[in-house]
Amino acid sequence: MKFRVHDIEAAAKELRYDEPTQELAALLARPVAEFTLPPKLTVNVSYYRAGNDLFFQGRVDGDVKGTCSRCLEEYTFPLALEFAFVFAPHSERNPEPDLEEDDADLSFYEGDEVDLSPLLRDQILLALPTRPICSESCAGLCPQCGANHNVTSCDCHTEEGDPRLAILRKLKVRA
Repeated sequence: MKFRVHDIEAAAKELRYDEPTQELAALLARPVAEFTLPPKLTVNVSYYRAGNDLFFQGRVDGDVKGTCSRCLEEYTFPLALEFAFVFAPHSERNPEPDLEEDDADLSFYEGDEVDLSPLLRDQILLALPTRPICSESCAGLCPQCGANHNVTSCDCHTEEGDPRLAILRKLKVRA
């Protein structure tokens, strides 16, 4: 979503809009599609100006489908992402920045438009779990037969490791 810089006033305004997810979905489809995004995510944003600085804060909501890395079943989870961005004019940019912790949400703008979409895409990517799991209690798949242990049990024999190390398993640790 693009905002015209000159239309942003000192009084805060609120806006609700749908953010398309086609570009983000294309990024998530490579090399393995662990997540499927809805066609649009809902964005609620409040924005205002203080001098030349522009402030945006809000929330992105939507339901994301994930593929569990343990059982390979598809599950749905809510994405509820809070965000806050500050834009300063590019002319105020320090050529040798000493970035502090508070500057992580600082961006710069040139021209008469500010585009939130690239920053929102980055935040959404960072908000997705690194290892999608349908539930903490997910039992996963059997390594021998591939049965989903959440649905059924199997009679496969589990390996106890390298038989040459069996003698070590009999040792007791004394504290």
